Amino acid sequence: MGKITFLVTKGETTYDMSELVESATWSGRKGSPARSLSVSLIDDDGWKHARSGIDVTKGNHCVFYWEGAELFRGIIMRQRQSTKKTMTIKAYDVGIYLSNNKDSFCYKQKKASEIFKDCCDRFQIPYKDVADTGYVISELPKAKTTACDVILDALSLTFKATGIRHYVTSADGKLSLIKRKDSILQWVVETGRNLISYDYTCSIEKVKTRIKLLSKEDKVLAEKADTELEKTIGIMQDISTPDSNTEEANLTDMAESMLAEQKLPSKTLTIEGLGQANVISGVGLCIIIRPLGISNSYYVDEDTHTFKGNYHAMRLTLNMATDTERSAKASDEKSSTSHSVGDKVQFSGGPQYVASTATSPTNSPKAGPAKITAIAKSKNAKHPYHIIHTDKQSTVYGWVDASQIG
Repeated sequence: MGKITFLVTKGETTYDMSELVESATWSGRKGSPARSLSVSLIDDDGWKHARSGIDVTKGNHCVFYWEGAELFRGIIMRQRQSTKKTMTIKAYDVGIYLSNNKDSFCYKQKKASEIFKDCCDRFQIPYKDVADTGYVISELPKAKTTACDVILDALSLTFKATGIRHYVTSADGKLSLIKRKDSILQWVVETGRNLISYDYTCSIEKVKTRIKLLSKEDKVLAEKADTELEKTIGIMQDISTPDSNTEEANLTDMAESMLAEQKLPSKTLTIEGLGQANVISGVGLCIIIRPLGISNSYYVDEDTHTFKGNYHAMRLTLNMATDTERSAKASDEKSSTSHSVGDKVQFSGGPQYVASTATSPTNSPKAGPAKITAIAKSKNAKHPYHIIHTDKQSTVYGWVDASQIG
């Protein structure tokens, strides 16, 4: 029996069509609330199987499993059949209803999390976990646009004011609004282990060295500059008009937060590797590419997972996680005794884990010297240090508890 399970619901009846599946592609990208699933099916009456009989006009739904775990649940919206006796279907999860519903919106004194809930309620879209975005937006009028657009605008305003990013995700047929930093560093992708290929780009084309906040009357409200950086690359200024609800005392902090984000170079990385089902757009992971000297946290901007038989591969477009970089720097400034990436430590032995949030260990290597290659900053990280042995005393290569290193 293969690792793929593909179920299709027609009316009140669910059919197992796993034996018809030739291949499947599951994908998503930043800025789109909906993930999609494309499946190539045998479309021919044959021995021990019948044709799928899928009809998108009938509102057929599907569920896709890999190794028994549900990855996708949604509605089939496109089908294509050919003389090759194959049918290709494309389905979207519940996030598609944010993109396919338009209305006029006008919010006053609302948080992005409240706007998200209202949009879901307005179009009867089920949701579960909703992170409190905190920042109150004084006014957000959006005429004749999609629910997706108004939510993205609300999240953008929140980020400018707080420096904290959020994203919309879907699971089990329900949407959630998640704080992005809470999903960082679940897995490590590394050359020589699970990384197949990579393509790396670093650019300062969009870097800003100073930020100026202006009122609607063009009065300067606050400004911030990195004079040391300007000595290297010159002055590159950006201006912005903050929300009128922003208190004067917070304007300097806003300018500083915006500069901290925009003064960093854009580092984009595209990789292909062995598939990990929970590595999708919005989440973060640690990338180690020794030939380039890379050992950093990256967020997934776009992901494509391909399944064929028992093989699973993924292609990811990533951007460097600059918010965790700033958080780590601030943490180091507060505590000079905390460990850092690159530190050589002594592993005391005991269980190691495949992810910082894993509940069950993979094995229990012996004690020995090791090196820290990644640190999980998420509050959900029970095993925050990823370490690799430096000699043959130990075989440790995974996530461990803080108490296991010294």
